[in-house]
Amino acid sequence: MTDKNPDPVVEQAPDPPPPDTTMRSLEERIRQQEILAELGVVALQGPSLGELLARTAYLTAKGLRAEFCKVMEYLPAENRLLVTAGVGWKPGIVGRASVGADLESPAGFALRTGKPVISNHLENEERFRTPEILEIHGVRRAMNVILQGDGKPFGVLEVDSRSDDQFVEGDLAFLQGAANILGMAIERERYERHLKEALDRHEVLLKEINHRVKNSLTIVATMLRLQAMKTNEPRLTEQLEEASQRVHAVARAHERLYHSNDIDALDLGVYVELVCKDLSANLSECDIQVETENGLVLSTDRAISAALIISELVMNAAKYAYGDASGGRIWVRIARAGDDKAELSVRDEGAGLPDDFDPLSSKSLGMTIIAAFTQQLDGELDIKAQNPGTEFLVILPLGREGSGGQ
Repeated sequence: MTDKNPDPVVEQAPDPPPPDTTMRSLEERIRQQEILAELGVVALQGPSLGELLARTAYLTAKGLRAEFCKVMEYLPAENRLLVTAGVGWKPGIVGRASVGADLESPAGFALRTGKPVISNHLENEERFRTPEILEIHGVRRAMNVILQGDGKPFGVLEVDSRSDDQFVEGDLAFLQGAANILGMAIERERYERHLKEALDRHEVLLKEINHRVKNSLTIVATMLRLQAMKTNEPRLTEQLEEASQRVHAVARAHERLYHSNDIDALDLGVYVELVCKDLSANLSECDIQVETENGLVLSTDRAISAALIISELVMNAAKYAYGDASGGRIWVRIARAGDDKAELSVRDEGAGLPDDFDPLSSKSLGMTIIAAFTQQLDGELDIKAQNPGTEFLVILPLGREGSGGQ
């Protein structure tokens, strides 16, 4: 009786079957792609250039299972490639050692031609000379690719190994991928550095301009004051003095700008304190008391206009509030009014204003300036009778500058 389902006869092979090299290669390429993804994340995190170069050398060596890797920066003046970063090398190599950048050097050939170089048997290499740095470390195989920048190359990325295995085209693709990521990061760092240098130069120039404008305005203010001293007409002398004080108030703003790191904005409180200090020197008969809240930051143009309002109000108080008296106290206050407004106050203890006083119809140059600047700043002017004296209040919006940049 015959069996309808016989067992197969399997011939015993004399040697075990070879390993599945295709699967092993696939797993290796997946691992390398994961490392390239990690390197890309590192580059996007914006580390310093030194940290990025060192991390690239480490991950590249890891991805190719190699003992050594180095990033070499091209030095055109010396026609050499400096080992800027690396892993596996003896002390004294990174930052000091270099190789030639000529066509007889593997790294130099990669740099000059843009073509990758693979040397799997350095002991038999006849195309290029073997760099001394590789010989003293017992390196048997090496692979080089160019680190390309925008317009000019940065240098070469090289991986080296003592093993007698071989680098293949798949390894070359990984190395070139690492070089491309590093090259883009280097170029971004170059661009950011050049942009910062340009901005720094721009700031220096703006500060120099503000310094010169301040000096020029100070000269104008001094000339007006000298002219006032030589004029025999009291009314004209008074007008020249007032003009001098106005010019000096603007000069103070430019002085703050070239002393400050922020050329686009001013702290209103600090600025007004300086303006009032100048006014105190010129209005010696008055005792000017200043109370300011720091941190109220306005754009430069708005701060200058606000300070000129204060200057005009103080000069008006000194001129009219105390009449023929020898002078009196004037209070200046700068404070926050709510979340997005500032309050400017100038108060005196003088005779007060007439009941029918209207700042908008006043023919006084000072009141005309105050009304014009208040309107320009979208502010509100309020006049309060005190007992004794008068208080002028100006409420103006701070804008983005004074609200913490929100």
